[in-house]
Amino acid sequence: MPTYARADLAFEKGVGPYLFAQDGRRFLDFGSGIAVNTLGHSHPHLVKELTEQVGKLWHTSNLYQMPGQQKLAERLIAHSFADTVFFCNSGAEANEAGIKMLRRYQHVSGHAQKNRILVATNAFHGRTLGTLTAGYSEKYREGFGPMPDGFDRVAFGNLNELRNGITENTGGILLEPIQGEGGICKAPDGYLEGVRKAADEFGLLVMFDEVQTGIGRTGKLFCYEWSDMQPDIVSSAKGLGGGFPIGALLANEKAASAFSPGMHGTTFGGNQLATAAANAVLDEVLKPGFLDHVLEMSGLIRDGLDAIARKHPGFIDEVRGKGLLLGMKTVPNNGDVVAKLRELNLLTVPAGDNVVRLIPPLNITKTHVDEALTAIDACAAALAS
Repeated sequence: MPTYARADLAFEKGVGPYLFAQDGRRFLDFGSGIAVNTLGHSHPHLVKELTEQVGKLWHTSNLYQMPGQQKLAERLIAHSFADTVFFCNSGAEANEAGIKMLRRYQHVSGHAQKNRILVATNAFHGRTLGTLTAGYSEKYREGFGPMPDGFDRVAFGNLNELRNGITENTGGILLEPIQGEGGICKAPDGYLEGVRKAADEFGLLVMFDEVQTGIGRTGKLFCYEWSDMQPDIVSSAKGLGGGFPIGALLANEKAASAFSPGMHGTTFGGNQLATAAANAVLDEVLKPGFLDHVLEMSGLIRDGLDAIARKHPGFIDEVRGKGLLLGMKTVPNNGDVVAKLRELNLLTVPAGDNVVRLIPPLNITKTHVDEALTAIDACAAALAS
């Protein structure tokens, strides 16, 4: 169907941070399948674990116990705020489950009128009808109405506006700690803590969409860990499976009390193949020093981009983000920059606000950083105004 404006490229194999096209060209992948390929391509441990699982059991459904799923849940709980986890297939599904949980929590708590959710400008939460409504883009909603009701929007990062947006019908708050599609926009210092304080004052739950920021992408397993607060609910996907589709909704005991058997479910979610992949990813991401390495590589990229900005005025307006979720707000059109970088064999991803995302595998090395910066420097020389 005509739903994608694809580049004229087809890849036949990938090794580490590199993709190889059918014509033999090698590309450095700083897009990671849109922040999905946490460990790059064909990572030996991921290949081993998934291959072994393929030979044993693929899928039984959630009608039965699944030890691999239980193991994955216990690991996520041990390294987060959560007491319980629901597994699904994607970020949008995780967000839909979270939206249901926010509303039902108030219902079972005797506050059925508190069924509206505060969301933010420039947000992106997925492509289902519910998550499209929670998101900001009118373009993505055009022609799909009527959209579901129940969301009220406030300016991202503005705590006063958020507090003023709370009414007697507000039941929860849904935010991205760093807005990905919106342009790698980081919440201001103190904002998340202020959100938590307001939620506690008015009896609301706080949910963070960490589909793009989670699983080590920012240098912590989850981005909320950079703040001095804890949410009630967090959605995860993208990097969790390292390329295999899996989503997760993490919740504390209070929020999870909203669900009981039959209240939510999935056929495929968290099956044996998906959880084998996710457990293999966590084997690597949770190793001592792994997240420190993410921050080290982030620092090298930032230093290199700063040097390019000084060398080529009129190319980089601002560098944004945290860890290896980085964005260059460029002076030239970001689509032109992405296309030129692709000509230079570097793959990147556009975002809102004229931003080019740099979201490489988390296990890149200095050699890969230097290679990427060389391509960006050449792009700047060609396109800087």
